[in-house]
Amino acid sequence: MPHRPSRRRRLGRTLLITGLALAVMAGGGAWYLYRDLAAGIGSSKALQGAEKSTSGDTNILLMGLDSRKDQNGQGLPQDVLDKLHAGSSDIGGYNANTLILLHVLGDGSQAKAFSVPRDDFVDIPGHGKDKIKKAYGLAKEKRQEQLAGQGVKDSRQLERDGREAGRKAQIETVRAFLGVPVDHFAELNLAGFYHLADALGGVPVCLKKAVKDSYSGADFPAGRQTLDGRQSLAFVRQRHGLDGGDLDRTKRQQAFLAGATQKLNSAGTFTDPGKLIKLIDAAKQDVVTDEGWDLLSFVKQAKNLSGGRVHFTTLPIERFGRNHGEDVNVVDDMKIKRLIAEQIGPKPTASPSAPGTPVAPAPVSREASPPSASPPPPASPPTPSTPDGGGIPCVD
Repeated sequence: MPHRPSRRRRLGRTLLITGLALAVMAGGGAWYLYRDLAAGIGSSKALQGAEKSTSGDTNILLMGLDSRKDQNGQGLPQDVLDKLHAGSSDIGGYNANTLILLHVLGDGSQAKAFSVPRDDFVDIPGHGKDKIKKAYGLAKEKRQEQLAGQGVKDSRQLERDGREAGRKAQIETVRAFLGVPVDHFAELNLAGFYHLADALGGVPVCLKKAVKDSYSGADFPAGRQTLDGRQSLAFVRQRHGLDGGDLDRTKRQQAFLAGATQKLNSAGTFTDPGKLIKLIDAAKQDVVTDEGWDLLSFVKQAKNLSGGRVHFTTLPIERFGRNHGEDVNVVDDMKIKRLIAEQIGPKPTASPSAPGTPVAPAPVSREASPPSASPPPPASPPTPSTPDGGGIPCVD
């Protein structure tokens, strides 16, 4: 006969669960009950000693890796890869295909988000000119080679130390390119989009027209709809079949963030202990943040950023070019710095040197081509994320 817990034990467990639920719904100090859970989220020292904002506002770099591997460098399970429609764990790599600088006002009342196109041809400290997305992977590979040369054979240490070098390099590259400090960062892999949408019970999006793309798995009708985890990943990955290609994909990423922040608030996540725990568990699997960042407090604050209080901008490019056989986005570094300074400060100076930035930019490759015959789409100006009136931007 199976063992059954005593009536007293069942009653004690019921009271404990009920007490936790009531505490969470009471708000205030109840957030401290979840700090132990949040402690399991990966932390990084990549921002240790870095310059910080002094205005009271906060700059947060959101990095989405095109990686099919977990935090230990192991391939994701095949059933997960099948759901992601992302191919084998051997493809992808460690490119930062999503780079968004989120500038949050000191009172949390409004934010501006700047998407950096992944193929922008910029200075990467210690490497020279290359696509901005490559800073992470290049530094990771270099550090792992150094450690292997020193006799380090433990694969987990190689992965851990390599990723730390990658994070630091990616942050330094973005900081030098934009000319502003980075106060915090959050890194998410491909599976993270899937698990985040699943934890939220789906993410609302809006499409101007129906789309179907075999590469990403996107197959959606026009109009407003709520996407599950698998659909959400297909939505943010699609670029084939879109007039603007990668530039349209950045708008998809912006729309996903707008939908996710709205869902955080409307779904009662902050008053439902089950949903909150599921969200934190999802973050533990896929998210890495800088050490010491009070992520729960920020997530609680983030609910104030839904409903159109985030303004999105895709940074402009000058033209398309070629470098070593690859398509790149040619950009005007000083124009980018001026745009950022006008939006969030500080004002750029004539000298490119600043703490954490390269003193002299590397020369453009001789293989860089003249302007493309077809000019790139114009940069999108800062626009509110509520063109449809519901807090969710409609995108192509």
